[in-house]
Amino acid sequence: MLQGWIQIALTLLILVAITPFFGRYMARVFQEQRTILDPILNPVEQFLYSVVGVRAKEDMTGWQYARAILYSNVVMGLLIFFIISSQGWLPLNPTGVAAPTWDTIVHTTISFITNTNQQHYSGETYMSYASQMWGLGYHMFTSAATGLAVGIAFIRGLTGRPLGNFYVDLIRAITRVLLPISVMGAIVLIAAGIPETLAGPVVIPTLEDPAISQAIARGPVAHFEIIKELGENGGGFFAINSAHPFENPNGLVNLIQLVAILSIPSSLIYTYGIFANNLKQAWLVYSIPFAILVVFIVITAIGEYNGNPAVNALLGVNHAPNLEGKEVRFGWAQSALYAVITTASMCGAVNSFHDSFMPNGGFSTLSNMFLQIVFGGQGTGTAYLFAYLLLAVFVTGLMVGRTPEFLGRKIEKREVVLASFLILLVHPIAILIPGAIALAFPDQLSGISNPGFHGLSQVIYEYASAAANNGSGFEGLGDSQPSPFAIAGGATTSTTALWWNLSTCFSLLAGRYVPMVSLLLLADGMARKQPVPATTGTLRTDTGLFTGVTIGVILILGALEFFPILALGPIAEAFQIARGIG
Repeated sequence: MLQGWIQIALTLLILVAITPFFGRYMARVFQEQRTILDPILNPVEQFLYSVVGVRAKEDMTGWQYARAILYSNVVMGLLIFFIISSQGWLPLNPTGVAAPTWDTIVHTTISFITNTNQQHYSGETYMSYASQMWGLGYHMFTSAATGLAVGIAFIRGLTGRPLGNFYVDLIRAITRVLLPISVMGAIVLIAAGIPETLAGPVVIPTLEDPAISQAIARGPVAHFEIIKELGENGGGFFAINSAHPFENPNGLVNLIQLVAILSIPSSLIYTYGIFANNLKQAWLVYSIPFAILVVFIVITAIGEYNGNPAVNALLGVNHAPNLEGKEVRFGWAQSALYAVITTASMCGAVNSFHDSFMPNGGFSTLSNMFLQIVFGGQGTGTAYLFAYLLLAVFVTGLMVGRTPEFLGRKIEKREVVLASFLILLVHPIAILIPGAIALAFPDQLSGISNPGFHGLSQVIYEYASAAANNGSGFEGLGDSQPSPFAIAGGATTSTTALWWNLSTCFSLLAGRYVPMVSLLLLADGMARKQPVPATTGTLRTDTGLFTGVTIGVILILGALEFFPILALGPIAEAFQIARGIG
């Protein structure tokens, strides 16, 4: 037990230790200050600007920034749709796999351009190497860079600066942040045992019967794996994601993945502190998601360490770790830690089967995706956190009679409306409405494999994962299509798979683009406000007291609207298991 808790603590300490270094580096990158990569990358970036036709010094308004995102994402979406649809005759297809069904292609396209990477397919049997590298891998960089650009633009607006230029931010996010770390990380992962090859599956005789052969999938995995984690993408090269030994072979790789997942969203808060010239406030804000993260890790880890009381009774022990759906090489501690971090960061990669977790784990993972600020999505999670901060300023100002200001700029009706719309309306609609429809037709649409409380969690988890752009799944749903080989033989799509592919597309799009536009408009409005000098009536936002109030606002506004789902899902399931009737 002690060893597991020590592993968890050391991982979190490493995360906190790298935050100021990485945060300072990103601040230099997006403030266009000198970095060590300038001699190499300045000519490359200038060439890209000239090719794309970007005027690097031309700032955009909120609407211009948003339109640039939408236009570029449409073009990139058409590209990935074409690649997957054409993979049957494109090169680098050693298994000769055909294209998936049209609805799977649509879902995969939208899933990857929104940085969700929710997979309703098995990577090794559905996708060719060309689709994995040119389609999915390419979008792992561009979608992550898009989110990071929005986060930086929001920070600029919040601190009174112009929002910048989307295309410049996109290119710099790739060339200065994602690509250099991915190159170094891929080399480390290859050395640690992850394959990187264009050779097809290897066929070997089985141990049970040498006359029977088995095909072992492999491919260009290492470079795919590092951007999967660093960019908070989460889509696995193989079906079982980071539980696969070719994606996550040992404890060292598992640690690298965990740190990579949270490195950008956590360090971006420190980047804000540099932009705002207020590192004290940055660390106070940092403490909000970090404290909630620790609480959820403890809740989940306790549940997995104690295990299922019904199983323990059969074994005649007081407690035994819940190892169902887990890799023994990671155990209860690393599985619990990974599950919470991957849903806190909106990465969605998994090293265990979330559907097999105790209700504690279901509570934590669902809560992470409901809140979206622990530490949240790539760039957008930081923006969400500060949207809560603005609401906390407004609410607290009303309560104590202080002027609602943030960084010397008044918080008025427009800011409150945008922040409330973003937090209180869009996210619940994208989850609860399609979830209610699926639950109303369990046989025809949802394909729930578990009745009762756990089945409710399965359905809501799928839509929460889509709307939060996370991508992980409770599974147990009929959301997988027949394999491309079966399709080539005449198999057709199922009703439940068609429903999940198309209905989650609504949640994917609503959860990505509506909040992005709202955040950019909110930032643009803040940037245009004239700063006012602080007075004795100004509410201080860099104090421990205000930080505690912000946590209360987050829990009241962000958690209570989803509490009925938690009560009818994991909480009710926990009572059911405790009473011995599960």
